[in-house]
Amino acid sequence: MIESMRCRGMRDTLPEEMQRFRRVEQAFREVCHGWRYREVRTPAIEHLHLFTAAGTLSPQLLGRVYSFLDWDGWSGERVVLRPDSTIPTARLYLESLRDEGIARLFYVQNVFRFAQGEESREDWQLGVELIGDTQPAGDIELILMGCETLERLGLEPQLRLSDPGILRAVLARAGFGREEQITLYDRILDSDAGALEEVAARLPDAGATARALLSAEGEGLAYLSNLRSALEPSIPEIARPLDELTAVAGALAETGRAFRISPALVRNFEYYTGPFCQFEVAGQTVGRGGRYDGLLSLLGDSPVPASGFALWAGTLQALLPEPQAAEAPQVALRPASDARADLGATFRLAAALRQAGWAVSVAGGEDADRRVTAGAAGFLLEPAGDGGQRLATVEAVVKALAEAARD
Repeated sequence: MIESMRCRGMRDTLPEEMQRFRRVEQAFREVCHGWRYREVRTPAIEHLHLFTAAGTLSPQLLGRVYSFLDWDGWSGERVVLRPDSTIPTARLYLESLRDEGIARLFYVQNVFRFAQGEESREDWQLGVELIGDTQPAGDIELILMGCETLERLGLEPQLRLSDPGILRAVLARAGFGREEQITLYDRILDSDAGALEEVAARLPDAGATARALLSAEGEGLAYLSNLRSALEPSIPEIARPLDELTAVAGALAETGRAFRISPALVRNFEYYTGPFCQFEVAGQTVGRGGRYDGLLSLLGDSPVPASGFALWAGTLQALLPEPQAAEAPQVALRPASDARADLGATFRLAAALRQAGWAVSVAGGEDADRRVTAGAAGFLLEPAGDGGQRLATVEAVVKALAEAARD
């Protein structure tokens, strides 16, 4: 085999994979339009400072951006290939849409993040951003949109809910500073048992209970109720995130949606400010998102509530079954010769068949359902008995093919 000329971490999308991608994209677009969201697209290149504003880019992601100097005469500014779509969409809203009030926006676009070895460095996001004061209805709406997309693809969604405010309240009550909280939160996510021991040691009234409850997931509303009764008396600050998460979880339960609660789930501790949802299929994460009320105030001059999620197209398309056969009937046309009149007859027939809804190929097409040899002297349909069926006009061919397709 010859060595690939592709850049490391980049992927070609072959026809069969592209077909799966379009199925995912179509299902997502139909859901977004059905919930009255409008499509946007942001530039592939953005200013680096847009992402380095406090809290808008996690330390883990900041080290993975593709950044370079965009020269402009004698001066230049550091820019990046878009590593995330939420922040550019927030910029777009502030610059172009903020006068509209609540904005329902979605996008299908790629993001670029450095990765080691052959891991993917370009991924496609199917994202939704709901910007405006809609809590908790907006949070619930977005979760249902994600579930509907997965179900349209024939997949069974599994939900895990969280709220970083729960652990934030516990860590703050334990007396940890902002930087210590970030470090401890990451250690908890990495299943470092010592991290919860350190937290418990500073909470004499609730340490053991906090360690037990925060180290495990729970099922449904009962788990949230246990968290509240066990921790709220000693950590009253936990009431607000629990109230917000309970409002979302309660509404989902009313719609018949099952879910699990995970106190430590959100990797970007500072970015998210409220209820968070992770979408899974057969135990594999396919997307996530949540409330990020602080982001727009960091980019603009006033706070604007917002919530969003993104599904990962590459992960989803790999979970789909083999691509379905094209719905349109197929026919391959072959000119009787390269003469001008024969080519003209071939493409007149091609235009008529396309108008009638057929999928047509002239070059190649050996795998098509039907074949027609076309020329100025007439048309030969194959197979249709010995020697095929001979017809004189384009209209007759279209009619004969339609009748054959119904049989």
